[in-house]
Amino acid sequence: MLVSDLRPLVKVTQHNIALLFCNYLQTIQIQALVKKADAGFVIYCQEDKYEFAKQEFEQFIAQPYQAKYQQAAWQSADVTEVNGSSPALLSSFKKQFFSHAGVVTLVVFALCWLVFLASNLGWGKALFHQLQFYPQLSVDAILQAPHRLFGPAFFHFSWLHIVFNTMWWWQLGGSIEQVTGKFSLINLFVVSALVSNVGQFMVDGPSFGGLSGVVYALVGYVWWLGWLMPEKGLSLSKPIIGFMLFWLLLGYTSLMPINVANTAHLLGLLCGCMLAYLQVLKTKTHTSR
Repeated sequence: MLVSDLRPLVKVTQHNIALLFCNYLQTIQIQALVKKADAGFVIYCQEDKYEFAKQEFEQFIAQPYQAKYQQAAWQSADVTEVNGSSPALLSSFKKQFFSHAGVVTLVVFALCWLVFLASNLGWGKALFHQLQFYPQLSVDAILQAPHRLFGPAFFHFSWLHIVFNTMWWWQLGGSIEQVTGKFSLINLFVVSALVSNVGQFMVDGPSFGGLSGVVYALVGYVWWLGWLMPEKGLSLSKPIIGFMLFWLLLGYTSLMPINVANTAHLLGLLCGCMLAYLQVLKTKTHTSR
């Protein structure tokens, strides 16, 4: 796409803001790109959609970190190239990271990384012993150490494991917390961690860990809430849904070189879908009164 084929829409000073809005325009079928200019970046859009794009930008600039814009950036398949670099990129990244994630998202994110880093500094066995699911599930065991019902969610076994899980937790959990609130995310975490951990224990015993069951619950929740109540602004693109479902099914084959907590993944996904369905029923019941 050539700049000469498009019309300048607006000039902004921050690189990430320009890219964020450009990605959003592309997801609503408006051709756009960003080009570096003196002391800023110019967003270009197609001529026949100029007025509509201008209105969208006014809404965007009032609340640039709204969930729908973050989802657009995540789902966009196009890469908008801008020549040069901005010294404010790191600062902008930090701002976007903390703006997208609420308190609950950040607390769980931080706990996972603190546990992982500590386990790699020599406290791995001690931490796993404290967070591992019960060797034998009983009422007495739960009363003595109730945290172990949820403990496995915070323990990860490799860099790939924790990066994959916390990346999805930040992206999806942050969007859920923004749109439906922190208590909704807490409920989603508690229910999915409990169900997926108990289910995984019943099938394979207590030697498992990771946030994957909860992550699949977030996937199911955003997927179904976007399908049943699209006006909420939460959604996942079909390629991402397909990838996550493919990864889930792949775990049940012999092709994976590692042990995968398949039961936790499946139960987490079902929990998320069910909680989204219940959320829709609750909202519609409240609205009809």
